[in-house]
Amino acid sequence: MSERISLEVFRYNPESDTGPEFQQYEVPLRKDWVILDALNHIKDQLDGTLSYRWSCRMGVCGSCGMMVNGKPVLTCATFLEKFMPGPVRVEPLENFPVIRDLVIDMSDFLEKLKTVKPWIIREEEPEPERELLQTPSQLADYTQYSMCINCMLCYAACPIIGLEPDFVGPAAIALAQRYNLDNRDQGNKERREALNQEHGMWQCTFVGDCSVVCPKNVDPAGAIQRYKVDTASHWWKNLLLPWGTDKH
Repeated sequence: MSERISLEVFRYNPESDTGPEFQQYEVPLRKDWVILDALNHIKDQLDGTLSYRWSCRMGVCGSCGMMVNGKPVLTCATFLEKFMPGPVRVEPLENFPVIRDLVIDMSDFLEKLKTVKPWIIREEEPEPERELLQTPSQLADYTQYSMCINCMLCYAACPIIGLEPDFVGPAAIALAQRYNLDNRDQGNKERREALNQEHGMWQCTFVGDCSVVCPKNVDPAGAIQRYKVDTASHWWKNLLLPWGTDKH
């Protein structure tokens, strides 16, 4: 008989259940299987009522993030064999409301993301025949932060989000930096005003767990600290040289 491993899967339907519980499933242990393969086996072969999100299976879409043995991971990139002999506990991402089973409500995250305006802002449009060119060094300045896939693992790992749910959060601030550092963008002032508020960048205490769990090495903790330094520098320049600061 082929080797097997046990998964303890979080089950909860807020519309009918009084509280969450864990249901145990035995699945085949295969060298090439990731956690998502095991969940798909459960869904297809054992229990069609199980609810969870996934899409690309390639670590690109960010939709299959879950807690596995207490750690936020992409289940499409986390091999089942790593957890031998088991059991493997699979839960929804922490710090988010649960819609059903392993499916979280990401509405709050999306609203926070909008506040940092993660798009290029221009005060004036360039002439149609004129391209906004970038040098390789200008591109390299923000490329790391552009790798964010909105998987929200950093929100599940962030202790500040757990204590202060209104904190805008690591991914949103890192994506703000992605556009602030883009030489084509002119929206730094708007984003700075948004993130200099009570629940903005200053709530971060630099624990660094967000960068540890990031599957794309975005380093949101580094982005936040860089943003703090830039903002503090801008404040001092405004105080000492109000006529010479960059209005952007």
